[in-house]
Amino acid sequence: MTAASLPPVAPEVTATLVEDLSPRLRKRLDAAVTKLGGRPTHRDGETVTIAVDDDTELRLHAPGGVVATVDAITCGCLLAPACVHRAAAACAAPAADPAPEPEPAAESTPDAAPDPAAQPAAPTVPDPTPPPNSTPSPGDTTPPTAPAPATTAPTPARAPDEATPAQREAAAALWSAGAAVLEAGVAGAGAVAQAALLRAAHTARLRHLPRGASAALSVVTLLRAARAGDPSYRTADLVTALAELLGTAHRVGTASGAELAAVRGRARRPYSPDGSLRLYGLFTEPVVTDSGHGGARTWVVTADGRLCTVGDVAPGGVGRALGVADRTVRLGDTALTHRELGRAGLAVSGATVSPDGRLGAGKGVKAVTARGAAWTEPPLAALWETPPAEQAARALRSVSRYAEPDGGGNDLLFLDVELLGAVGESGGMCLLARCDGGVPVRLAVADDDPALAHRDNLMLLATAPGTRLRIIGRLVPAPHPRLTLLACSHPTGESTVDLGFDRLSRADLPDPVAPVHSAPDRPGTPGAESPLHLLERRVEQAVPAGRAALGMVGDVTAEARRLRRAGLPTAAGLLTTLRASAARRERDLFGRLLPADTDGFAARWLAAARYTAAVAESLCAAAWESGPGALTHGPTEAIAPRPAGSHR
Repeated sequence: MTAASLPPVAPEVTATLVEDLSPRLRKRLDAAVTKLGGRPTHRDGETVTIAVDDDTELRLHAPGGVVATVDAITCGCLLAPACVHRAAAACAAPAADPAPEPEPAAESTPDAAPDPAAQPAAPTVPDPTPPPNSTPSPGDTTPPTAPAPATTAPTPARAPDEATPAQREAAAALWSAGAAVLEAGVAGAGAVAQAALLRAAHTARLRHLPRGASAALSVVTLLRAARAGDPSYRTADLVTALAELLGTAHRVGTASGAELAAVRGRARRPYSPDGSLRLYGLFTEPVVTDSGHGGARTWVVTADGRLCTVGDVAPGGVGRALGVADRTVRLGDTALTHRELGRAGLAVSGATVSPDGRLGAGKGVKAVTARGAAWTEPPLAALWETPPAEQAARALRSVSRYAEPDGGGNDLLFLDVELLGAVGESGGMCLLARCDGGVPVRLAVADDDPALAHRDNLMLLATAPGTRLRIIGRLVPAPHPRLTLLACSHPTGESTVDLGFDRLSRADLPDPVAPVHSAPDRPGTPGAESPLHLLERRVEQAVPAGRAALGMVGDVTAEARRLRRAGLPTAAGLLTTLRASAARRERDLFGRLLPADTDGFAARWLAAARYTAAVAESLCAAAWESGPGALTHGPTEAIAPRPAGSHR
């Protein structure tokens, strides 16, 4: 049995089943989940049956595809319904999102599904750090305080733009559940800790805090992937999810006005009417996700230069992605396929657009085929006129680890480059190019799947140094300029190439010049010598094994000294206080250990996590601003946004 073979279970169902277990059965729950994972399953319509043993069956009834009530999970053992099997099945199944984000009035078709691979929306002005007075400024390493739980005592009248007492209470529950996970680490965050997160997520959604609820569900999903040994799991993803959960929970009690609205989040993606649009196709990219979804996304540009997307993504993997590219676009009555739309145009009436630029496909949308535009013609040509550094700064706000939702923006860059040749890296090969302004940029493969054309095209382009191309790439945050290559002008200049679908041949390339075989990082650039990893690795170290593992780390004085010499005194202070907080255990008058300060450690860890993200993004932006002369100074906090206690 795998988690994918079970229907999703509503968070409150899992939480209730675990909470109803006796203390003795809770201790056996993780072992029961593991044991149940090895049992066969059978699906019959909306019911999935698990053979607990030769004589006992466990059933999950999922009308509409989701197990929505406690009674929908039944067991045939003698101890039912107070047995451990029901809770184990709920913990083994995926956590359902109780508030999916379907597009209003969308046509019901077999493939109509939200695009799970869409890039997260980002704000125009990001908040890479917790709010004022919540994390240390460059000279202050005092961490944020944990949100105080709500009390039943009378409270003074609050302003209309402040959180309600119920929301503060829900935020405090989110904080406590997240801090408990950080205290125990992945190894200790079993089914009981996950149930606490699910209960907090359900309460937060009922109190109109969908952003915090979604963050809690993300943490649960990543914890389960880590404990199951999922090869796609990355510790950095869990670090980001935990910091998002803790940061959001903390800010509910301090934010107001527009900031509070962003912290609360939205339960649904709002599609707003946009009247009549004239669209010009830009390119089409394949979409293949770790969850097994596949499809295509076509990027188009409006007459006033806005970027929008038309997607078709559903379960099916890379095979579906290749097939969808030549399938008719679901937008009005147009007969264009995705690949055709990437080079043609549309006239749309009754258009609806989401904040992240997705075009709606509701019944009121009408579309007819129109003439497209070349990349050198308006309005598309304007995309390449913005300086690379400005484009990188805008894209960086979109891919920020802690971007506010519903902020719009995208992570694409539009560059005119000269190819220099192949560059060997520890992870393989990439293509080095020089964009206008003299900044060298590394072009990497967008998807390694051999069924797609990305890698073959990149390797072929690497044999043609000196070739000038107009390219579209997706920003990869790194201490050096780096993109994943998505589309380019044809080397002959006659058309464009969707590098995931179209395959170039050697006949398409000009005669090669001597290739460039290596291109080391330029000495002196901000990213080349940054010791920020000294703090980053301690932040990550706490997640797999918990606070105790970090507390056993020896003296960090030498690491802190190196950070100060590099111009990162705040990082040095955060490292010192984080390690001290992990190791600190107070004793009572009789010498017995008191409970650890879970909230204090979580607050210091959050400050360090948000700080490292802010400085890393600053170093990335600085790398794009560097010309061929390269900066001669090392990384300093002067080139970074204020890492703590302020907005950018």
